[in-house]
Amino acid sequence: MHSKLNAINNRSAKCPFALPHVASLKSSKFFMASVPCYGSKNDEIATKAFIRPHKLVHAQVTHSLPLQKIEIFKSLEHWAENNILVHLNLVEKCWQPQDFLPDPASDGFHDQVKELRERAKELPDDYFVVLIGDMITEEALPTYQTMLNTFDGVRDETGASPTSWAIWNRGWTAEENRHGDLLNKYLYLCGRVDMRHIEKTIQYLIGSGMDIKTENNPYLGFIYTSFQERATFISHGNTARLAKGHGDLKLAQICGKIASDEKRHETAYTKIVEKLFEIDPDGTVVAFADMMKKKISMPAHLMYDGRDDKLFDHFSVVAQRLGVYTAKDYADILEHLVRKWKVKNLVGLSGEGQKAQDYVCRLAPKIRRVEERAQERAKQAQQISFSWIYDRTVQL
Repeated sequence: MHSKLNAINNRSAKCPFALPHVASLKSSKFFMASVPCYGSKNDEIATKAFIRPHKLVHAQVTHSLPLQKIEIFKSLEHWAENNILVHLNLVEKCWQPQDFLPDPASDGFHDQVKELRERAKELPDDYFVVLIGDMITEEALPTYQTMLNTFDGVRDETGASPTSWAIWNRGWTAEENRHGDLLNKYLYLCGRVDMRHIEKTIQYLIGSGMDIKTENNPYLGFIYTSFQERATFISHGNTARLAKGHGDLKLAQICGKIASDEKRHETAYTKIVEKLFEIDPDGTVVAFADMMKKKISMPAHLMYDGRDDKLFDHFSVVAQRLGVYTAKDYADILEHLVRKWKVKNLVGLSGEGQKAQDYVCRLAPKIRRVEERAQERAKQAQQISFSWIYDRTVQL
């Protein structure tokens, strides 16, 4: 789905969906978020052709959680079974993409497709840009499961581990997998978009991965997922609202179903962090502040279509203009989590913990000031073409 908020502290305010500042290619602090170059000149040329765009990420910290805190998650196995796995639905009771798409075995399949395409004609190009961006974000699911399995103490060690944490990771992935499948098939059938360029973007994105700076640390990781699931809930909910406004009630239902999944997953992840606040309030609030200082990078921040090095920026600005996901939403999510986790009520914190508490409780108003400046810039926005919609132009 979507975007990130850039510099807030002692930096010039930028569009909340802009990519991180890129340093010199010669800097030892950065490396390519992609496969390395090997061997011969031909190998190097071939590899560079694959790894574009040249998105750079900071030198990464790994395994930052002390061993004794990893033991906390092992001790929570039984708790996770009773409190987290309940937020996975039984497969037999889940909706499936085919429930919302024309039935290829039906004699009326072609008529159903024709009806879908007629409804899609009423949707403007800028709406398709944000819908496609959301779909591409969902289709990069292999990256997200990989990321979950980097977290110390909760990863699926074997690929079929019976631990509660591993069962959650696989079950969450299985439910999320339906989202990209459904949106992908809808877009394929609608006839309004360039599927080949979309498919290239998905391949580039999965190949590039993501850099969310969670350090294999489940404290940071579950704070990130709590924030991100709420962000995708909001984004899909708003695409549902806009689809309804344009008269496509079926697409509104599709986006609404996906949003409801995201909301349920958000509930699970926020429960985990709530439990961490109960067990280790000092360590958890420090992790919360750390994650917010790094900014919450949206999962698709390395998005690329083979041509536009600023594709994610451009997609995100359209999403901001349409109200699908905005800097205001970012601030609202932060305030929601501060309330949900009762951060203002924490007592007995260390000096570091108190500073972290003060930081996260005071951050939202700063973000809102950035949002106001972003709105002013949006009034002077330019137009840009998107390969996803056959190079038709939309206003940024």
